[in-house]
Amino acid sequence: MRAAAEAEGAGRGPFSINPGLMIWTLVIFGLLLLILAKTAWPAILKAVEEREQRIQDQLDAAAKANAEAQRLLADYHSQLAAAKAEAQDIVAQGRTAGDKLRDEIVAKGRTEQEELLARARREIAIERDKAVAELRREAVELSIAAATKVIERNLDTEADRKLVQDYLARLHTPRT
Repeated sequence: MRAAAEAEGAGRGPFSINPGLMIWTLVIFGLLLLILAKTAWPAILKAVEEREQRIQDQLDAAAKANAEAQRLLADYHSQLAAAKAEAQDIVAQGRTAGDKLRDEIVAKGRTEQEELLARARREIAIERDKAVAELRREAVELSIAAATKVIERNLDTEADRKLVQDYLARLHTPRT
């Protein structure tokens, strides 16, 4: 009997087709495919769709933040141009006043002109510093608001740490 089994097995190579085995393989594969389609596939699709939505929301928030930053930058440039125009007006006024005084007293006129220029430069520097500080403050508030919208809550350092630890813990646990 063993000899008959060996003779029958000798005619079959590793690449020979066994119809019974092929049918059972197809039946098991079909059942596995049905089980996965009923159980795992909807969960996978839902996770992918949620991730796509999160990414789209983050892209939308980033676009809004970028548009707001561009608007703030344009405001800053217009304020800077206005400050420069004002400074030029102050300088022009100083020169006019200096010319009038120079006719009377040349030395006194030069001194006053230098004082006016110094004051104008200080005012320009102060206005520029105020504009930069305001722009920074608004950028920080905008960034915090955008981050708050993305995360949907304000976080502190401890909450950040807990959120990261929870996420890492979820990554390390095996999924079923």
